[in-house]
Amino acid sequence: MADQPMHPESRDTPAIAASNPGLECLYRSHLAWLKRALRYRLGGGAIEIDDVIQDTYIRVARYTDADTHHRPKALLLRIALNLARDQFRQKARMPANDVDRTEDISVEGDQEYLLALKQTILSLPPDLRSVFLLSRYTAMTNAQIAKHLGVSVKTVEYRMRKALLHCSEQLER
Repeated sequence: MADQPMHPESRDTPAIAASNPGLECLYRSHLAWLKRALRYRLGGGAIEIDDVIQDTYIRVARYTDADTHHRPKALLLRIALNLARDQFRQKARMPANDVDRTEDISVEGDQEYLLALKQTILSLPPDLRSVFLLSRYTAMTNAQIAKHLGVSVKTVEYRMRKALLHCSEQLER
């Protein structure tokens, strides 16, 4: 199921792009930027960035070339962030112990993932690792972590974002 697009209309993306040369140009010129912007803003969190990007371009296909030409990056980012927020909300409504899930989760796959996660966390620079571990494995807030480490809350947020991005990149390999 993970190989299938989120929405049935997503399967038509190549056909939509081929029929709209302006959209294809927009896609080619802004895809890498949009992916980086979403990873930076969302920290490689619990959403599928590729699905959000695909749905973003499907939504942009509804616009005229004049609408997308004015401020294309702002339009793409706003649509993508709205879709990401919708995906977060949808996942939040899903029960944690959903027994009707169609995904097959194997014990061996879980062990491999946990080993990769452990190695990834250990590969973090010490300042990022300490913030990550305090945030994820204790009940401390960012303010408490900042006070504990003697840094500002903004520094904690920055280090957490960097740690999440590092973990996301390493685990995607």
